[in-house]
Amino acid sequence: MDIIFQFISRSIMQGTPLLYGATGEIITEKSGNLNLGIPGIMYVGAISGVIGAFFYQSNTNSINTFLAVLIPFLASIIGSLLVTLVYCFLTITLRANQNVTGLAITTFGVGFGNFFGGSLIKVVKSDVPYLALTEVATAFKKTLPFANGMSSFGKMFFSYGFMVYLSIIIAVIASVVLKRTRLGLQLRAIGESPATADAAGINVNAYKYFATAIGGVIAGLGGLYYVMDYSNGIWSNNGFGDRGWLAIAIVIFAIWKPDFAILGSYVFGALYILFNYISVPMTYIPLIQMLPYVVTIIVLVIVSMRKKKENQPPEALGLSYFREDR
Repeated sequence: MDIIFQFISRSIMQGTPLLYGATGEIITEKSGNLNLGIPGIMYVGAISGVIGAFFYQSNTNSINTFLAVLIPFLASIIGSLLVTLVYCFLTITLRANQNVTGLAITTFGVGFGNFFGGSLIKVVKSDVPYLALTEVATAFKKTLPFANGMSSFGKMFFSYGFMVYLSIIIAVIASVVLKRTRLGLQLRAIGESPATADAAGINVNAYKYFATAIGGVIAGLGGLYYVMDYSNGIWSNNGFGDRGWLAIAIVIFAIWKPDFAILGSYVFGALYILFNYISVPMTYIPLIQMLPYVVTIIVLVIVSMRKKKENQPPEALGLSYFREDR
């Protein structure tokens, strides 16, 4: 049973950065914007937090838990917000192609992260190709006070840092806002038919900016979590892998519903680490690692065949809105 509890616990930790990315992308796509720059934004959010943590840890003799969390957290928000606003300006104001712009943002974000990550590694004159911020990471990994005294079952639910629970809270709030509030209704209306929403007096560009910016910031926090919590404060270039793309795949798996993304992220997290818990020849490991994408394709086929309107992507997804054509 301990092996099962450990597997579930690791799946939750592995799925948390995916949940941040998926929730952010769902909010973005509900406004009609397709942001394929999420992987790059997660990189920028991660390295921005690392930079903030590096300067704080390097200039203090005693780590204050509150500041150790606050400084990287704010740095991550600012970094991911700035690069998301670049995407917004290009796709909403200038009406550039969203697919091309998103891919460019991803390329930029990965390069940005690797450049500054590599620069910090050289600054500390490390003999190994990574940067360790373990003192700051300890603040992110603090668990609930009673977690250590619980059984394996209890630890499975209560032995995580605050960012794991924050990801769930954000996903639940996003789900409630999109389904139950006037703001969510107007946002979904823009995603379905921006011309109709514009005729009803809704400021289409303002809503698109707002949703895309919020979505980018949430995705950036996924990068911060991965470095500061999951990786114990260790930054290594290209260490984030393909998690950003998995987050986008989860959007389809969750049929554009943030609450479904919670389960989807943990399922993908489980599939991502499954090869560590089953005995298979090394040659079959790549096939096991393909499972998240195979599952996504299966879900996409099923959703397309059923043709339920509530399970389909926003009708205007990926299309630039030209007000003069209304």
